[in-house]
Formats: sequence, C-alpha cells, structure tokens
Amino acid sequence: MDHVSSKVPGVPAAPGRMPLLGHTMALWRDPLGFLESLHESGDTVRVDLGTWPVYFVTSPELVRDVLVDRARGFDRGRHADRVRQLFGNGLATSDGEFHDRQRRLVRPAFHRSRVGGWIEIMARHARDLAESWRPGQIVELNREITELVLATFAEAMFASRMARPAVEEMQRSLPVIMRDAVTRAVLPKFLDHLPVPVNRRFDTAAARLRREFDQVIARYKEAGADHGDLLSLLLAARDADTGEAMSPEQVRDELITITVAATETTSAALAWAFHELGRAPDADRRLHAEIGESAGTGAAYAVSGALPYTTAVLDEVLRLHAIPLSMRRARESVELGGVHLPEGSEVAFSIYALHRDPRRYRDPHRFDPDRWLAPPADRPGRGAFLPFGAGNRKCLGDAFAWTEMTVALATIASRWRLRPVSEAIPREVRSVSIPRPSSLLMTAVPRGA
Repeated sequence: MDHVSSKVPGVPAAPGRMPLLGHTMALWRDPLGFLESLHESGDTVRVDLGTWPVYFVTSPELVRDVLVDRARGFDRGRHADRVRQLFGNGLATSDGEFHDRQRRLVRPAFHRSRVGGWIEIMARHARDLAESWRPGQIVELNREITELVLATFAEAMFASRMARPAVEEMQRSLPVIMRDAVTRAVLPKFLDHLPVPVNRRFDTAAARLRREFDQVIARYKEAGADHGDLLSLLLAARDADTGEAMSPEQVRDELITITVAATETTSAALAWAFHELGRAPDADRRLHAEIGESAGTGAAYAVSGALPYTTAVLDEVLRLHAIPLSMRRARESVELGGVHLPEGSEVAFSIYALHRDPRRYRDPHRFDPDRWLAPPADRPGRGAFLPFGAGNRKCLGDAFAWTEMTVALATIASRWRLRPVSEAIPREVRSVSIPRPSSLLMTAVPRGA
C-alpha cells in the first residue's frame, strides 16, 4: 500500500516544522520532549518526517480506537517497513490473516503455565548476580542488568549448548539494533538506501543475528530432540486448522522478534526500577519490608499476587519509562476524532507521552507507586496505561516479562540497597522499546548495614 504524502486539512501541525526536513530535527534533538508536547496541539496532530505527514493521536480514547476498536483497519506502517530487514515477517511486522495465524502458533509458548516453569531459571540467574557483588562495590547497573536478562532469556530460549554462538551474537548485536532501529524509523525516506552510518550499523548487525539464528535452528532440526526450551516449542507448534508447522525462516523471524521484545523491555525497566528506588528511600524501604516476607527470593510469589507494593513499583516504572513511538497505516479511509484520514495515511502514537500526560496523571513526572494502590475510581482511566500495548497486537510475552521483573527485583533488592553514585539523572537513550539509561553507576550496600 502506498503512503499518502498530501496533507489532511483541518489537522494542526506540531510546532517546529522546517522546510523539507519537517519535524525531523525536532525529533532528533529532543525526541521524548517533542512527543510529550504534542498533546498541547490537539488530540490529532500532524508531524512531518521530511515531506511525509504522520498523524499522531494523543488521547487514550483515540489510541484505543487504533489499537482495539478499529485495529483491523490498520497495518503496521512505516516503522515496520524500516525494521523488516531484522524482523522479517515476524509478529512485529506481519499483518492480516498471516499475523493472526502466527499469533495462534506462538501464544501457547508463553502461556502462564509455561512461564511458571521458567521461574527457577529467572531466580537462579538473579541470585548469581546478587552473590557476585561485594559491599561497597560500584556496579554499572545498566550493563549488569542487561547481561542478567540476556542470560536468563537465552537459557529459556536455547537450553542446548549447540546454541552458544547464537547467544554470543545476541550479546554483540542487540545493543546496536536497539539503538538504531528508532532512528531509522524517523529519518526521511530518501535516506533509506544510502550508506549512512546508522544504516550500515543496523544492516550489518541484523544480518549477523539472522545468520546465527538460521544456523542454530538448522542444528535443532537436524538433532530432532525436544530440549524443553522456547525454540523446541516453536519448532513443534502446529496450525490447528491445517496441521502445518512454521518454516525455519518463520521460526527465525519469530525468535528474533521475541528476543528483542523480551530482553530490551525487561532489562530497561529493571535498570530504571533500581534507579528510581535509589532516589526514593521510603519506597525502597517499603519494597524491602514486603519482599522480606518472601524468604528473600521472590520466586514463589512472582505469579501469586502476594507482592502488591512490588507490583505498584513496577507499574510506576513502566508508566514513567515506556515505548516512545508506535506507528500504523490506514488500510482504508478512517475517521479518528472527527478527522477523516484517507487510505494509506500513517498514524502514530506515543505510549511514553500518554503515560506522562498531565490530563490523566497528577504530577506525571514524579515516581509515585502509591498512585497504583489508590481505589480504582481514583486511578487513571481506561486506556491511559498500556505498558504492553492492547488489542490484537498486545505483547504475547507480557507474563514472561512481568514474572522476570518481579523475580529479579525481589531477589536483588532482598540482599542489596543500590545507591546512586551521582545525583545526576541518567539521560534516556532512544531504543526500539523502552528508552534505557545512558549510564547507571550504583553502590551496592548490604541490607541491614
């Protein structure tokens, strides 16, 4: 489907537009601040990426229209086109009946009963990390948490040693992919095929990762054994109507999609959780008091609902640190909030900005877990909190991510209080998922010291 390059009348343009470049420079200089400001221009706002108009919806009601009520009227859009070289035709980029089929095939692998079987893996890796620190040690928490999440997910995904080269490539290529994917999505279209640095880095890392995943899938199929891991589950999945399995190429595309979604969101959220707790001693003490009743590991409580304050802390972290940019493309003419958009129009929304909208959240930039413990009537309304999306594209791995965050946070926080080395707030670094902290140096202080 061709995109629409003409402007829709009656839709205000965001401030800061430049000739030919549109709003590209404003997005480049301060992407998060720019996205947060869009609601001031209206519920539907035009942002020009070069000469290409994109229509941002800024209210929970219109975002729900796009994600749920009228989801069948939208395809993935420009963002998916720009990252297809990495994700292929996986869940992050596919549309229509094929997407629905793939969702049915992948969903059983992330059923809560399956996730429960991986809790001990999550707890063991978190304990190993906690036990590796010494009192007073300064840890680069961003790196440590990323390695923890990668190691945990790699074991859940690849139980066999034959997958070790793929795990090493994940550790090498994923940071590059995460950093550059969002940049590619907002660059003017004429730069798509030019050998600019961001394209070269992204294309090289994506090709390496796909090659390694192809090789490990071939080795698994040749061995023919069930290793009890995620890859074995995907290879064994069968369509309920036709009995067909996924092709090796489709398994690869889904593995890469799942890997990026599972590792990036979880690692960034955990890093921010410790940062926020380090700056909020009262919240840290309340968290520790709650998890102290769980025998110090948190594993048995991760899926039981017995850690309400821990859950509130994670909710608040996921509110403050959310996905900045998602895009869709209208498959047919559609009306959103009284605005008529023609077929092919690019529609975008920012969960990051939605979660910080002062119309929905009191003091929206403040870390306040208690806002999630208020009576339901006093909490943000329907659609104002979407950490894992909504509708037919809601993240299938949300239970896995939530369980791992709970287990890791409870396990580490039961042993250590992590104090920031500096009072400076880390810069939020753009990523394909949650922006991650630029640097996070923290001092490990034993509980009770």
